[in-house]
Amino acid sequence: MAVRLTKKQLAVLDFLRDFTEENGYSPSYREIQAGLGLSSVSAVAEHIENLVNRGVLKKVTGAARSLEILDYKHEETVELFKIKMATCSEEEKKILEKAAEILDIDIE
Repeated sequence: MAVRLTKKQLAVLDFLRDFTEENGYSPSYREIQAGLGLSSVSAVAEHIENLVNRGVLKKVTGAARSLEILDYKHEETVELFKIKMATCSEEEKKILEKAAEILDIDIE
């Protein structure tokens, strides 16, 4: 089943991705709070914990700036789907299409 995220959770992920790409390290909770205009650091912590529980974010306990977005949509994965789809039976193709849909991978 594809992971469904709230608008706030998506905003947190987008902020994390942009900040990390720009700075080379993940933001602190206070930087996330300021960047998204959240009311408190505990609100940030709650969003982070929910994203970790949903399996889209990883953090190392006790380590500063250790937030990492987990992405299973790597180019290699998409390429493997495309290679397999080019040589599979119609039944296998339907299974692969369903798997790609569940993983939210664009194989077109």
